[in-house]
Parts: sequence; structure tokens; C-alpha cells
Amino acid sequence: MYDYDMVVIGSGPSGRRAAVQCAKLGKAVLVVEKGRRVGGVSVHTGTIPSKTLRETVLNLSGWRERGFYGRSYRVKQDIAASDLMTRLQKTLDHEVEVLEHQFSRNLVRTANGEARLVSPHEVEITSSIGETKVVSAAFILIACGTRPFRPDYVPFDGTSVLDSDEIIELPKLPRSLAVIGAGVIGVEYATIFSALDVPVTLIEPRPTFLDFIDKELIDEFMHELRDRNVALRLGSKVTSIEKTAQGGIVTHLSDGRHVTTEMLLFAAGRVGATDRLNLEAAGIDVDHRGRIKVDPVTLQTSVPHIYAAGDVIGFPSLASTSMEQGRVAACHALGMEPLAPPEFFPYGIYSVPEISTAGLTEEEVRTRGIPYEVGIARFRETSRGHIMGLNSGMMKMIFSTKTRRLLGVHILGEGATELIHIGQAVLNLKGGIDYFIQNTFNYPTLAEAYKIAGLDAWNRMTR
Repeated sequence: MYDYDMVVIGSGPSGRRAAVQCAKLGKAVLVVEKGRRVGGVSVHTGTIPSKTLRETVLNLSGWRERGFYGRSYRVKQDIAASDLMTRLQKTLDHEVEVLEHQFSRNLVRTANGEARLVSPHEVEITSSIGETKVVSAAFILIACGTRPFRPDYVPFDGTSVLDSDEIIELPKLPRSLAVIGAGVIGVEYATIFSALDVPVTLIEPRPTFLDFIDKELIDEFMHELRDRNVALRLGSKVTSIEKTAQGGIVTHLSDGRHVTTEMLLFAAGRVGATDRLNLEAAGIDVDHRGRIKVDPVTLQTSVPHIYAAGDVIGFPSLASTSMEQGRVAACHALGMEPLAPPEFFPYGIYSVPEISTAGLTEEEVRTRGIPYEVGIARFRETSRGHIMGLNSGMMKMIFSTKTRRLLGVHILGEGATELIHIGQAVLNLKGGIDYFIQNTFNYPTLAEAYKIAGLDAWNRMTR
């Protein structure tokens, strides 16, 4: 009756996982990707490029060794944009090769072109040379992702005023940088360029930022940023942006201040890439940011046989959660009941230093009225921290004083996104403080911070 069991629009994390899941169940699946190569935003302009850029900067700048050799230490004295691009291209080529091989061995078919719905079960695909064809499917998954929000008052030019997709192809390193938007993307790029000793000003109209992260961690993070001369302009809206005759960028703020820099990155939000999908042909609506509303359990849209997953459905917009959403959508569409997801998932922010969190924040625990105690460990308290030359970094654990169960883990510092998985496992297995006190951790490791923080909380709970 249909050409395919499922057509997937987009080959990012959610799209690829859904396609492979369908194929493993013996179903015919087609992935439509409008980019030149598969991978979507995650591989080409988002997750992989930004994390590769971060790793390259930390390596070439000698950031991790400055605790021993001083702030002026560098592995490479004159770092150019070309140094960053070389490693980035190698990484992207490898990611695409792995994905193409995964599709090939699972018999996932791909079509290069722009997808457009023409009816609830039909998708029109237009190739780069203008050829069109229409395919039909029993189920459709919209995994088209997002693109940067580009308001009219920002004079984007691709060289000195950039969005978060363009920044990975910057022609040269700026002498100074203003970042508008202190969300995850803005914070990551602001700290990456700061690690290159580029003077950075981070601008955010709200008085606070990253509000879903434990406030104590953000306070510590802000202290580190200020210590590195990152200027924070919080609570002031941008009123206008102008280019000077000398080539500089002047950002005017509502409080009367202005910020003059050589380059500006606008990273204040993203919008769903849905405007060219012709969703109205299937009776699907989007919100003011182009995002699609779905059932949070099944990921079905308002049209039951059409699903949506990944960044296009909004928070948390993580590659890790998007992958799982794609798998869940595919399983539900094909009549399988996927296992219930774990209660807690880790959130990682690849700033410098890293931030990672799982479970409840202290503010959430207070709101729920749960009696609790907190344990803190500083990375400098561990032998591994001394070996690595760490002067900063902390772990915060929250425990219920009534049940002794772990309620939340919050980490700031080197390796935070790796370390968080120990806490995540204990959270989802409903473990408590006794695990951390009685367990043996490799020595010397940063993971010892779990024991230090556990003992810190236990000492307070037993007084």
C-alpha cells in the first residue's frame, strides 16, 4: 500500500536512531536529508563541531596544564583559525563515514533533497538540481532539527557578526568577542574563546542564566568566569547593534552601556526548521518558534501516524535524549512497547569548565519540602586533582535525611560530563548515601569526589 513503512525527515541523532531501529525490525525505511551529507545539525554545525572545537582549543592552548605552568603557558604560541578547522574537518569526515556505514549495513535507504509533505502519508522530495519525486509511508517521523534565530535588528554578515552555525567556520580568531545569549550555546562558545585568551563579554537580558542548573554551581561558575576576565552583562537588553567605520561592532544595551568588540556571536535561541515542510498539508501546527507539540510519552503529533523527535520538539534538546526519542517513536509506530525511560537523565554543558547535572537541584528539593542535607567535594581535595594541577572544580550531592536516598548530583569542573554517570546510575537505582561511603573508588581518580562529598553529607546528617 505504501512505498515505505517509515519516512524519516532529517538524519540527526533522533532521525538516525529511528531509522536504524525500524531497519532492525525488518521494516523498509527512507531517510531524507537536505544537506550534502548525512548527520544533520548535530554532526555538521552543532554538537560534534562545537565539542571538537572545544577539545582543540584546550589542547593547543595548554589550558589543562596552566595550573602547573602558569596562565601564560601555551602548547602552540600562535593559534590560528586554520589550526581549529583542520581537526574539525577530520572529525566530521569520520562521523559521516561511521553514519553512512551504519545506514548501509542496516539497509537504511537515503535520499538527498528537501522534504515537503503533500498529504498526511506522502512526502515530496526535491533534489538540489530541482528534480522531484513523491514517496508514501505508513508512518512519518519529523526530525528536521532547528536553526539559529536571526532577528532583523542583528546585522549578520558571516564575517564579523555571526550566528552559532557560522561560528564554526570563522575566517580568523577575533581579538575580542561579544556573545549575545547566555544559554547553553552562548556559554559554551564564550568560555571556549576565553580559553584562547580572547577578551569576551557575555550579554544576557535576564538577570540570571542557566536557571535549570543548581544555583550554587552557577555562582561558582560565575566566579571562575570573572576570574578569567569574562565580562558579564546580565539584566540588560540589546537595543541596537552597529558596525563602525573601523570595522568594530558596537552593541548598545538598555542600561546605557555599550560593548565594543571585533566580532559578535548572536546565540539567543533557535527555531524549528519547519517552515518549508508544508505541515499544514497534514494538519500539523507549530508554535511561534516553529516547534512541534507531541505526546511526551509516544512522541506522536496531533496526527497519530506522524511523529516528531529531537530539537524540533523543544526541551531538553540534547543529542543524547534526541537519540532515545527517535528510538521510542519508531518502536511505538511499529507496535512495540518501549521500556519506560529512566527517571533521571544527565545534562551536560561543554563549557570551560564543564557543567553536568542529574536529579533535583537544591532549589527543587526546597520547593518540594523534602528534608535534605548537602555534601560538597572540591577537586583540589583529591590526589588526582593535585596530579592534574586543578585549582577549581566541585561536586555537590543532595541526600534525603529521611530516606538517605540520593536526590541530585551537580558537578562543575574537568571531566564533569563523564563523572556524572556514576551519580545518574545511583539515582535511577534509588541508591543512597551508604553506597558512596562504603564503596571503593579507583585511586587516584576524580571519582573519589563522590566519597568525599558523601562523607561530607554523612558528617552533617549524623551530628
